[in-house]
Amino acid sequence: MIIVPVKEGESIDRALKKLKRKFEKTGVVKELRERQKFTKPSIKHREAVNKAIYIQKIQDAEAAL
Repeated sequence: MIIVPVKEGESIDRALKKLKRKFEKTGVVKELRERQKFTKPSIKHREAVNKAIYIQKIQDAEAAL
């Protein structure tokens, strides 16, 4: 359960923004979207490898500068 303490004089909009940020950090929405469809383990592995390759290219380009 996510609890957002609201300080005295703090606006509701600011509290809502904090709540949304905490909610996003927990990854609940991302997990719900992931569970809507089945993804084969081989596809998950392929996506992880492609992401690692992409990040490595960015780091190599950054180091070359």
